Amino acid sequence: MHHDTSAARRKGRTPQRRPPLPAPGPSGSAPTKSPRRSGVSGQPPVSPKKRRFRPGTRALMEIRKFQKSTDLLLRKGPFSQLVREVCQSFSRDALRWQVYALMALQEAAEAFLVLLFSDANLCAIHAKRVTIFPRDLQLARRIRGVDNM
Repeated sequence: MHHDTSAARRKGRTPQRRPPLPAPGPSGSAPTKSPRRSGVSGQPPVSPKKRRFRPGTRALMEIRKFQKSTDLLLRKGPFSQLVREVCQSFSRDALRWQVYALMALQEAAEAFLVLLFSDANLCAIHAKRVTIFPRDLQLARRIRGVDNM
């Protein structure tokens, strides 16, 4: 059976590098010693086990990370495409948007969503749950009076 070295590389095995050949000595020929290191074995090195956190720990780490940051969470490209698509449904003309107008709209949209999810989280806690259900979002929107969205 023929083993393809490129297939072995694709599976995560890194090829071993050969040490550089020593320069020829005064007699003009290279030493006859094998260029392979004696300590290198044919098996790949054993990688340490991946760190596993308890359930919920990673989520709390992400919450802290996002609460510390001030950057926008939605990608600018898809949000811009969505705004232009909604604009096209109101007007047949291709309206142009300034970059700062899109950024302001995205900032306001993200602030709205964060507060809406915060209210939905309070609804879930009131129902003695820690998971937000769609009915929590619907209740938060109804209490806010945002029915037509």
